[in-house]
Amino acid sequence: MLSPTRRTVLALGALAGALLAAGCTEDHRDADRTDRPDPDLPLRLRAVAATDRLLTDYDAVIAGPGADRAAALRELRADVEEHRAALASGLPTPSPSGPAPSSATASATAATAAPAVGVAALAAAERRTAAERLADLEAASPALARLLASVAASGALHAGALGDPGPIAPPAAPTGAAPSGSASGRPAPLPTGAVAALQAALSAEHAAVYGYGVVGARTPAGPQRDAARAGYAAHQARRDALQRELDGAGATPAAAAAGYRLPFAVSDAAGAGRLAAHIETQLTAVWADAVAGTGGALRQTAATALRETALRAAQWGADLSALPGLPAQEAADGAGTTPGTSASASG
Repeated sequence: MLSPTRRTVLALGALAGALLAAGCTEDHRDADRTDRPDPDLPLRLRAVAATDRLLTDYDAVIAGPGADRAAALRELRADVEEHRAALASGLPTPSPSGPAPSSATASATAATAAPAVGVAALAAAERRTAAERLADLEAASPALARLLASVAASGALHAGALGDPGPIAPPAAPTGAAPSGSASGRPAPLPTGAVAALQAALSAEHAAVYGYGVVGARTPAGPQRDAARAGYAAHQARRDALQRELDGAGATPAAAAAGYRLPFAVSDAAGAGRLAAHIETQLTAVWADAVAGTGGALRQTAATALRETALRAAQWGADLSALPGLPAQEAADGAGTTPGTSASASG
């Protein structure tokens, strides 16, 4: 949490340290644990197969006309390779002498599917694949859900880079689905882990609103100030929505600190742009952890916030990794650990 002192640090990543996703703990005393099927296995297999189809699409477009874009396309394809490695982490390796497992069959099917033709079709494939990640969020474990949301955010960045900046819609609720809440009409109480996740996100959004106030004040009239105003309004809306959600669940929303110390001096438009990129980059970690700490509709909301803040970070010139919001080592390990405290962003 942010310090209640007069001047506190704008360290958005550190605000996610209180997250404890329900069901993430491991009981090493359970001797039968290794005999239990992995509930994430079907989801990982499906995600890997979808990624293989996307890689096939990239190969087809790179090999086609338009060699002037091949270098940029290869950079995006390298991100997709990282996605595959993270999603495939922990999957069984087929035996050379044994029958091929379902993952290999899925990959073979993906390789024979009709590839995308042209950059526009590739952008559509990125968008479609990102939407598939979102469809599996609710069924995934907290750690896998966070990875899927990060991959979907990267897919949105790729689609935008390929010329398709439209939103990626989460799956629609089933027709006739009952609204959330108790039989009395009051919102159902949230699990402790979800409350902690939302409080951490709220604290980060308080800091982001303050930070964008500085960005706007240091930016001259023009497109950059328009972007600053849009970011300010977006974070105000997120802050207000989180306050309503927590208040409706019977929790006292975290209050804004009295003030915030910026991570570096901001005296001109260039510094303001760096601050905006810093704010959004740090928020990707906060919202990625919120995906793991929540479930249901709240998990989809957190995944949407992750994508939006990743897109704004890129617009401000941030150099995002292939897996926005995930620490590098954790991404390499397949995002198989419980969310923890992110590194401080103060400087």
